[in-house]
Amino acid sequence: MAPSWSKIYETKKPYRAEIVKDILEQRGVTAIVLNKKDTAYDIFGQLEVHVKADEVLIALKIIEDDIRFEEV
Repeated sequence: MAPSWSKIYETKKPYRAEIVKDILEQRGVTAIVLNKKDTAYDIFGQLEVHVKADEVLIALKIIEDDIRFEEV
């Protein structure tokens, strides 16, 4: 049976989604980025980071404890 995936993070900024994905993968959590942005109008939509359902709690803890983005 194929693994079930759950959204654990969303952003409009592609670099943030990739940073979250990379940090999760460095910690052993399988993650993917889904681009749900509108191709015609870049201001609509989000990028989502998904992890396997059985890794959701670990991923959320990593994001909460280890990832901070400063607004400029």
